[in-house]
Amino acid sequence: MMADLGKLIRRELDQMQPYNAGLSLDEIRSKYDLDVIAKLASNENPNGPAPEVLRILRETSHDVYLYPDGSANLLRQKLARHLDFPEDQLIFGNGSEELISIICQSVLDPDDRVVTLYPSFSLHEEYAYMMGANVERVSVTSDLDIDLEALIEAAAHPAKMLIFANPMNPVGCWLNPDDLQAVIRAKHPDTLLVLDEAYYEYAIAADYCSGDKMLLENGGNWIILRTFSKAWGLAGLRVGFGMCSSADLRKTLDLTRTPFNLNTSAQMAASASLDATAYMKGNIEKTISERSRVAAALSKLGYKIAPSSGNFLFFDTRAPSTSLADALLKRGTVVKPWKQAGFETFIRVSIGSMEENDKFIADLAR
Repeated sequence: MMADLGKLIRRELDQMQPYNAGLSLDEIRSKYDLDVIAKLASNENPNGPAPEVLRILRETSHDVYLYPDGSANLLRQKLARHLDFPEDQLIFGNGSEELISIICQSVLDPDDRVVTLYPSFSLHEEYAYMMGANVERVSVTSDLDIDLEALIEAAAHPAKMLIFANPMNPVGCWLNPDDLQAVIRAKHPDTLLVLDEAYYEYAIAADYCSGDKMLLENGGNWIILRTFSKAWGLAGLRVGFGMCSSADLRKTLDLTRTPFNLNTSAQMAASASLDATAYMKGNIEKTISERSRVAAALSKLGYKIAPSSGNFLFFDTRAPSTSLADALLKRGTVVKPWKQAGFETFIRVSIGSMEENDKFIADLAR
């Protein structure tokens, strides 16, 4: 007799949706019989890691029978120097997605209030739902910009957690320094602020800044999330990290973290990447140049595009986006149709190589 899972599984999981990771390249090749594919759905860095990082990976292959350093000490020390931040306030995750899960498991109780921007990186919401929390969304404006007044109003009331991305994912918009400072000052003192800066390296606009120095000055409990998956080109190795407001907060979150969550190759590659900052910055310049070119092409085709400081663009197709995404997929261009309520006509497209972007523009025009 089939067991009744309804009696076994926590009811909070009924609210959750599976994460849309998309098809792999092998699946796409097999399904559509394609040789050339432009994968522009997951905001990966088409340039990949620096050559010296690849060399380090080849040299670490003989260590796979040993458990990794559970504290990631070598990476911790190098990253602390790179950031000029206390090493005992750094926490590492198998991607920043795992850190969001760790934070939610460590902090949230059923019926806690969680505030986030919308549309959101879905795991900002899903992991909160997993813990039985109530999520309050602050939607972007009709101009696809952050509604600062509404965000400040929501942040001022008691909540267990305020979590949002700056630059925002999937939209790409951002808070300028004055606006970010206003949100930080308005935040209720009992609220944990989780500031997701996954696209921090791409946000080089004059009116953008990280929240690190502001938060150090304002106090309270907070954590800034960053990743080696995007600008550093290590998406396949899964290295995320958090900058915590105190060593005590980091120690508490470590209780929920699995002991060996960052594998040896990931630690070595991330550490070596910090010695190749010039390579990373050069790739960012290419991406920003291509972002402008793709945005211009989308505008010429008549699409409404959100302002972006990420390595992606968010645009309104004026029709169900899944249909257009499927048509592009059959031609070998992979984009991400957005499925959150109210934004089902939008697509997020990653900025790839010049050749991939050319293919996307040509396929879209057809």
